Amino acid sequence: PRDRRGIRHSLASILAMCTAAVLCGCSSLEDVTARVSAAGPEVLAALGCRRSALGALTPPHPDTIVRVFTDLGARQLADHAGACLARSALPAPAAFPVAAPAQLPAIAVDGKAVRGAAGADGLVPYLLAAATHRECAVIAERLIGPKTSEVPELAPLLRDLNERVPLAGHVITVDAGHTVRARATLICEDLLARYVMTVKGSTPGLFSAIDALDWAAVPVSHQATGTGHGRTEKRTTRVMDAPEQVRALFPHARQVFLIERCVTRKVRRRKKNSRKYKTVTVRSAVAALCITSLSAREAAPEHLAGYVRGHWCIENKIHWVRDVTFREDASRVRTASRPRVMATLRNLAIGLIRRAGHTKIAATIRKIKYDPHLLLAILSLHPTCENP
Repeated sequence: PRDRRGIRHSLASILAMCTAAVLCGCSSLEDVTARVSAAGPEVLAALGCRRSALGALTPPHPDTIVRVFTDLGARQLADHAGACLARSALPAPAAFPVAAPAQLPAIAVDGKAVRGAAGADGLVPYLLAAATHRECAVIAERLIGPKTSEVPELAPLLRDLNERVPLAGHVITVDAGHTVRARATLICEDLLARYVMTVKGSTPGLFSAIDALDWAAVPVSHQATGTGHGRTEKRTTRVMDAPEQVRALFPHARQVFLIERCVTRKVRRRKKNSRKYKTVTVRSAVAALCITSLSAREAAPEHLAGYVRGHWCIENKIHWVRDVTFREDASRVRTASRPRVMATLRNLAIGLIRRAGHTKIAATIRKIKYDPHLLLAILSLHPTCENP
């Protein structure tokens, strides 16, 4: 919001330089402005920085960046960043009906609180995000109002995303809080997509109907074992066609399935009133009931297990990275649109790194910090020969 005669730096160049700073691991607004001020001429030239009257490349002043972050439309920025990542992260949608069971492109939806921030009402803002399973890239984001929850905001999020990226032929995965009849109707009828939902006590009638089925008579149709983080996990999946009583309770239900997860790990425990430790094997088991609009012709048991497993990518590979690698919960960027802008830039940085084929975010950030050529490659830019 300035007179055109007073604009010295383009908005695109400022956002590009700030994105580059976040790619270098800057977690606070002060770190971002300092990184932009210290950028080399090669990076400044590639990111479209302006030249002074003497021809020298001049980065924007820190106060300029703070003013831009304060006045910027955070939602529009999130929409543009999501559309940029969606163009490369989402493959061509599948056409229904499919000829054989296959792993279709999937999108996970989940929310996260921006704990370091405070809204105009003094409450912590909450962001509902949609991310792809395969690339783990956030392609849509919506702010949750202070007097509502994330459940009613799912429909506007998916409708807005559908306007930019058609969701027909995609699978939408959500947690148990979004297992609502209206959302199932929206996904299947309005968006022409499919859903995989977890069923818990939030929908007692549906949960009781699925839980009452004779699961003991259903054989295990898929089994997977994994080892990592000091534990061994065994996951089994039992699938059956949705019976009539379940179809009457939930629209477009085609299959129901039970996933059982057994975890074995070894821990060291000290004996009571003793300094000696002994190694003990601890076992735990968790069961989850799920429902889907995918028929047996569209999804085999291993595909259904993959959708449930892939849904956690938004927690493990996005929210966890923002909290731990970018220290988002410890951020002191609190007011106006600045917390949302920083969250969007973090999502964009994670998506760009994964799009470039790098899976270890923290290790890649350490390399980017000291390698401007890698930074420009991840930004899909080419270095230019410029003199300081």
